[in-house]
Amino acid sequence: QVQLVESGGGSVQAGGSLKLSCAHSGYRYSLKQCGLGWYRQAPGKERELVSSISSRGTMIYADSVKGRFTISQDKAKVTLYLQMNSLTTEDTAVYFCAAGIRLSCGTSFAPNYWGQGTQVTVSS
Repeated sequence: QVQLVESGGGSVQAGGSLKLSCAHSGYRYSLKQCGLGWYRQAPGKERELVSSISSRGTMIYADSVKGRFTISQDKAKVTLYLQMNSLTTEDTAVYFCAAGIRLSCGTSFAPNYWGQGTQVTVSS
């Protein structure tokens, strides 16, 4: 059973930094990891893609976080990270780790597994 467990959320003042982690496991050997990513959902807003990384290492960022956030993986590729710098109040949201785990991969990131979410609160 695929499991995604986020950690690292919390409260920080504007201009500060946080690093989110997502430990992922439980893949059946017959399935492929098609990509990993981070989404966020602020109160009253739709869930939005923050950043993703494909199985080939191609990274995508939302325009609102470019230059401030960095997505990465550990060498064993069992933990996904999101380094968040220069945080603003607009970054306040629940952040979700997401993974696309399938028999075959498509051309775009389409997650079908989600973590439980971790709260990030940025105060002014």
